[in-house]
Amino acid sequence: MNIFFAKFASLMWGPWLLILLLGVGFWLTFRLGGIQFRNLFYALRLAFSKERSGKGDISHFGALMTSLAATVGMGNIAGVSTAVALGGPGAIFWMWMTGLVGMATKYSESFLAVKFRQVNEHGEISGGPMYYLEHGLGQKWLGTCFAVFGSLAAFGIGNMIQANTAATAVVESLGASKFSIGLILSILTALVIIGGIKRISDVASYFVPFMVAIYFAGALIVILSHLSQLGVGVKLIFEHAFTGTAATGGFIGAGLSQTIRYGVARGLFSNESGMGSAPIAAAAAKTNQPAKQALVSMSGTFLDTLVVCSLTAVALASTGVWVSGETGVALTMQAFSEGLPGNWGPFIVTLSAVTFAFSSILAWEYYGEKCFEYLFGDKWVHFYRYLWVLFVFIGAIVKLELVWNFSDAMNALMAVPNLIGLVLLSGVLFRETKAYEMGIRDGSIDKFD
Repeated sequence: MNIFFAKFASLMWGPWLLILLLGVGFWLTFRLGGIQFRNLFYALRLAFSKERSGKGDISHFGALMTSLAATVGMGNIAGVSTAVALGGPGAIFWMWMTGLVGMATKYSESFLAVKFRQVNEHGEISGGPMYYLEHGLGQKWLGTCFAVFGSLAAFGIGNMIQANTAATAVVESLGASKFSIGLILSILTALVIIGGIKRISDVASYFVPFMVAIYFAGALIVILSHLSQLGVGVKLIFEHAFTGTAATGGFIGAGLSQTIRYGVARGLFSNESGMGSAPIAAAAAKTNQPAKQALVSMSGTFLDTLVVCSLTAVALASTGVWVSGETGVALTMQAFSEGLPGNWGPFIVTLSAVTFAFSSILAWEYYGEKCFEYLFGDKWVHFYRYLWVLFVFIGAIVKLELVWNFSDAMNALMAVPNLIGLVLLSGVLFRETKAYEMGIRDGSIDKFD
């Protein structure tokens, strides 16, 4: 099974899917008139505004933090360092490009999620690709496919892998047992998810800013301590983006195609634009205009890829550790150790890995739960939550090579029906976005209400 899913995941995440994800992002950017560039500051202001009217379970900010809880994770720590270790510093440039076009994709899928969301039997909002594929496109079978892939992928990328990452980081740093870490994670997870999206949103609203601030401060200190090399590091990113990188030190070298490949792949892994996961949280936001929450969700990709990922990248390039031959979390730890005194570097990376992983567990539970609800109804949701808590514990104590390969395959399969929906429903998206922007200009729509 491991060999099968490894080969299948490799096939699914081949150049064709990366080109499709980027191609849709470029096309949406063009048709929406570069909305991510024109409205970024407005989107960031919207994220912190309080919606006084409209349906929904949580605030703009709560939906954004829930989405960021899922996306700000190992992609920012291990994903960036792996891209640099395998593709050279130039991979970061292509990660940035992926983030920029991914903002248009994130806007589009979040817009459709809010527009076609439904109210379940308990009066809670349910939305996401499965709903706009059914109610917008009229293709329930595509919605079912997405929901099946999403509910299964969540147990991998959002549960077991995150739990295992957190447990491994604590064991290596503090020497605690994986059993005890798994038990603690399971209990904490149960305490949060039993309250549904409102409690997940509340926890994320406090937790995400805290964990990002700690990582941000650590990375910034590393960069400032190597300020004389900052210009050299940034120059490496732009120079190697179009030339590839020759072998040097422990770095074995990378051609241009390899540089682009790892930059694009890890960028998509980090911000999840096009996968269809984040719109599930966006649909729960209290809003009277789909475009408002779509803009807020779009800003999440900016914060994840253009801010947090960039901090890791610049720290790696400025300290020069990218040539050491290390990869993943170990490479990020090495960079932080270069700029922080004593054991503060490994401590901050370990703390970030644990908090990022835990927040991802919470957000992905909601994603998987909503996919499960779409398939079987909300009366079985409690069963999904029990399984989720159990698999957090299992994930913390077992080896996960098969789970990684299975998750990669399911994530790719999620993206396919979602991208189909984005393309075929783009007419509705473009018309209503244009009408919203015209309403803002003529004053018939309040910018912040």
